[in-house]
Parts: sequence; structure tokens; C-alpha cells
Amino acid sequence: MALAVLAVGAGTIAVAPVAALNALSRLHPIVAVPDQSYAEGDRHGVDVYRPETGTGLPVVVFFYGGGWEEGDRALYRFVGAALAGQGIVTFIPDYRVYPQVRFPDFLDDAARAVRWARDHAREFGGDPSRLVTAGHSAGAHIAAMLAFDPQWLAKAGLDSRRDLAGMAGLAGPYDFLPLHSQTLMDIFGPEAERPLSQPINFVTEGEVPVFLATATADSSVDPANTTRFAARIRAAGGSAETRYYENLSHRTIIGAVAPPLRWLAPVLDDVAGFVYRVTGREGLS
Repeated sequence: MALAVLAVGAGTIAVAPVAALNALSRLHPIVAVPDQSYAEGDRHGVDVYRPETGTGLPVVVFFYGGGWEEGDRALYRFVGAALAGQGIVTFIPDYRVYPQVRFPDFLDDAARAVRWARDHAREFGGDPSRLVTAGHSAGAHIAAMLAFDPQWLAKAGLDSRRDLAGMAGLAGPYDFLPLHSQTLMDIFGPEAERPLSQPINFVTEGEVPVFLATATADSSVDPANTTRFAARIRAAGGSAETRYYENLSHRTIIGAVAPPLRWLAPVLDDVAGFVYRVTGREGLS
């Protein structure tokens, strides 16, 4: 994500690099603990963001997007700082991407990151029983797969229904077959196996509650992914909150959590509100 909307003046929109959002995030009164490792090997680092004080706080493990091909946790400091500023201990892990790996290897990485976050949550003031997976774009897909297909967290010794309080997705692809990109065909393997990569195919009764947000102007991930996924969850008796933000794009829906861009839409308030609703009590001082 190279650019984000920064300001409006005289009817025009200016843009600024994400580096500017991350620089401004350093003004947050939070504690950043970078460069932790949730597993051995390349792209298994995790950065942690926590409020300056508090214990028993809710926990979010946030997975960034990048088309399952790219991404760097350091680019999302502004997300970690924003959530920590709302009293939420936030873990942002890297995970292996194509062409180093293909589906489902990045899900194994993500599950190990959640396991590590749960095991270490108390060290950073978090309550492991108040854990929510979250993500943007491909990261939302990953968060949803962990929440709805139980095999991935089970491989890390966790139960998605018992050990997750909820899942929050921004501009997520949850039902994106058929594939038209040769790269995606390579990432997700033979056509007969691709349905196993679709979160919508794993919705059953008794799933964790979800918050699904999309931008009506998203030209990268069809907002209908959110509509169909939410409808399937509700049809199974589950809880799916949805938000459709006007005038946002695939990139600005995540950029809007940064202080200079919050006037665009209440994305941060909506995500934080969901986290607190599904995790119960406030943090303990």
C-alpha cells in the first residue's frame, strides 16, 4: 500500500506515502515492541503494540494484505498504534508469501502467529481469552480462514470456536472464485482444490461473530464478497455485522484508521467497538 488519502482542500484530494502515516503514529502515547519472533525462519517476525498501562486488555492479531504476494509488518505501524490507542493489544505478524509459498502455507504461518500471540498476550497486558483475528484484503481472507476452517488453528493446538472471540475483516475476499489471474491460479493450486481456499465454504452453525466492512468504491476486491459472506453466516444463525463505507477505496479503508484520515469514515471506531462488544469487559487498570 504505497499511497493513502491525506487531505482535502479546494475540492482536491492530496495523497501521502504510508511512511507519513507511520511517522505520525509515533505521536500516539503507546508502547511498540518490534521484532519479536513467533517461529524460526524467514518472515516469521511480529511487532506488538500496546497501551502504556493496563492489564486484561483485548487482543487483536492483524494480518495485512498484499495479494498473498507481498507485505511487510513495518508498513502497518499506523494500524497497530491506532488499535493500541483504543486500549487493544495488537500483534502484527509477517507471513510467507508467493512465490516462496503457496496456499495453504501462509495459513500455517498465521495460525502459529495466533498461537504465539495467545501464549504471550499477558506479557503485553492482554487477556488471551479476549482474542480477535483481523485483517485487510488478503489479510482479511487469512483471518477468516482461521476463524471458519478449524483445521488451521487446530494444527497450532487451538480451537477456533473456543479460542477466538471474533473476526474482523476489511475489504476481504471471502468468495472469489473463479480465478482469472494466472498468479492467483498458481497460488491457489488446481481448480478442483480451490474451493478449499474460500472462507464462505466453511460457514457452519455456531461460528464466532464477525465484523465485515467494505468500501463501495473498491475496485480491487468486489464488495459483494462481504455481502455474500455475511448472508451465508446469517443464514447459518451466526452474527455478522456489516459496514459499507461510501467514497472509500480498497486502500483508504485501511488508511482511514490513521489520525489524519479518520474524517473519511469511522473505520477505527467501528473495529474497536466490535472488538469490545465480542470480548466483553473493559481492560483492567
